[in-house]
Amino acid sequence: MDTANCLSHDTEPVILLPCFPPPGLTLFGNSEMCLCKSATMELVKHSGSCHCGAVRFEVWSSPDLHVFHCNCSICTKKQNHHFIVPKNNFKLLQGKENLTTYTFNTHAAKHTFCKNCGVQSFYTPRSNPDGYGVAPHCLDPGSVRSVTVEKFCGEKWEESMEAHKTIRDMSKPNEDVQQKE
Repeated sequence: MDTANCLSHDTEPVILLPCFPPPGLTLFGNSEMCLCKSATMELVKHSGSCHCGAVRFEVWSSPDLHVFHCNCSICTKKQNHHFIVPKNNFKLLQGKENLTTYTFNTHAAKHTFCKNCGVQSFYTPRSNPDGYGVAPHCLDPGSVRSVTVEKFCGEKWEESMEAHKTIRDMSKPNEDVQQKE
């Protein structure tokens, strides 16, 4: 990643307005797709797992993913790409006993991965401790329509967070919509 241009954005970042479909909202067929009435954002249920399948999860998000490619020390080593969702849009289906967590530096980010295969399907990012960073490459096929990748300069994390105007909001639930139980 070119660190000289690391803090500049070529285009306006996409703002995600994540929420669960409110009770009683009709889902369209088997796609489990809905329109969130207050955010008017199309959501789908994505399912995913680690490599060995011991850890499985589901997450409600747009079918058009806004993915971050970070160049901080750990994301570079892991080749981490992720999209951010509020914690209440994420559900661990199985494998809690197969998860382990690694932290370093500020210990704010919780790098969670499968004890069996070592894959990080999701984690708690330092930028969004109230959400999850989900690896799009760990999603099952069929629910993603498109992926937009935005570079994030993790080498200059504090400056990048100051410059980025929407990243912290990506893990905030839409308060006008009831959360899924």
